[in-house]
Amino acid sequence: MSSGLASGQELDAAQLAALKDTAAQDKVYGNALRYAAMRPRSEWELVTYMQRKKVDEPQAEQVMQKLRDLHLLDDRAFAESWVNSRRLLKATSKRKLQQELQQKRVALRIIDEVLQADQADERDVLLELITKKHARYPDRAKFMQYLARQGFGYEDIKSALDRFETDSSRA
Repeated sequence: MSSGLASGQELDAAQLAALKDTAAQDKVYGNALRYAAMRPRSEWELVTYMQRKKVDEPQAEQVMQKLRDLHLLDDRAFAESWVNSRRLLKATSKRKLQQELQQKRVALRIIDEVLQADQADERDVLLELITKKHARYPDRAKFMQYLARQGFGYEDIKSALDRFETDSSRA
């Protein structure tokens, strides 16, 4: 977009104010674009970012709409990306993923749909975590507490630990 400025051109107060407003809007958009491009963000994260930067609400909504149009702001895509990256990085329960997404203020409807589409078997994830962490927790009760804090249910933990202990005693 051309500003229509020429070298030596004189501006009146209204033209100068309009140019300053456009420059401020471009700066906010550039900062928000950089923030959203670093990694997928939830809409709430971007709203919070803009509030921290003291961007007024109409300007913030305009910038957010531009990012939505570019598909850089989409809570469903964010939730899918979050679940996929967490699955790659570490064994995480669906309950823990749900809590994390709720902290990012993703709508429950979206969280439920994304977690239902998640192909990971909760028992396999739990066994993977047990295999990885069992040496750190020689006390079974403390290990069970750790696993419960990771979002796994008591019955699942108990049966997975029994299975792990049986398999490892055979080896």
